[in-house]
Amino acid sequence: MHIPDGFLDLRTAATAAVLAGAGLAFALRDVRRRLPARRVPLIGLAAAFVFAAQMINFPVAAGTSGHLIGAALVTVLLGPGPAVVAMTAVLLLQSLMFADGGITALGANVLNLAVIAPAVAALVYALVRRLAGSGQRSMLIAAGCAAWCSTLAAALACAAQLAASGIVPWTTVLPAMGAVHMVIGLAEAVITMLVLAVVVRARPDILEGMDSVEGRRRAMAAYCAAAGIALVVFVAPFASSMPDGLEHVAERLGFASHASQTLSPGFAPLPDYSVEALGGDSVWLSTVIAGGIGTLVVFGIAWWLARALTARVPPGRH
Repeated sequence: MHIPDGFLDLRTAATAAVLAGAGLAFALRDVRRRLPARRVPLIGLAAAFVFAAQMINFPVAAGTSGHLIGAALVTVLLGPGPAVVAMTAVLLLQSLMFADGGITALGANVLNLAVIAPAVAALVYALVRRLAGSGQRSMLIAAGCAAWCSTLAAALACAAQLAASGIVPWTTVLPAMGAVHMVIGLAEAVITMLVLAVVVRARPDILEGMDSVEGRRRAMAAYCAAAGIALVVFVAPFASSMPDGLEHVAERLGFASHASQTLSPGFAPLPDYSVEALGGDSVWLSTVIAGGIGTLVVFGIAWWLARALTARVPPGRH
């Protein structure tokens, strides 16, 4: 769902960037006020896992693929503020280093995937938990609902930006984006629930009150870090090459040709998650190296940003 250069007009891109900046500023303020310094590495670990997971496109239906957004998962683990910071770090790296998402559309991608998706996930998760009650089952159900709703919300926001740019009519793009991402959202929900279920199965005390909140979050982050490494090495090289939801809609509705390739690929050092120096001799090794570099860099960006924010908070506030 990463919007490339050329899909949005200047006014829409600028408006989205301003809104994204406001959402990020609010999240940074929340992190600065609420996040203890000892939790700073968790944001980096979450960002690294999301980056690795987003490298893996899975087939959905009718020649379409999808990939985990991860906003709901990180929101459940760390809260909406840290989720916005982690997702923004991922999107920034994807655009500048891998040409995944346009530079001119970076504000829109941050708004959709790093601000709207975590915000919707947090609201839906809290609402379903309140209605369903406490316990492991309600937590998983709430996380699944949050993942599905956040995916759909981000897709509809993307559709609205495309329509506002005049690239495709509202009445055409909204149902098209909504329909395909309803299906992708189901996969997002299942993956989110599975990740959380694995953590809970490995550590049943996580939801039984035997560990502190800090211990629960550290355990979850550790599992996410291990899973992220495994994804980059063993799964990412075999990701589906079929177009994702946005690409599929763009091809079907005839506006795929608007995508501009003049900025990101020429600027990014590792376009398409590959190391050009290796050529086509080893796709697996090229993907693993690019993914490994990206995972380390995105961890560093998220960790540094969170560390810079919390360094000035007096210890007594933790």
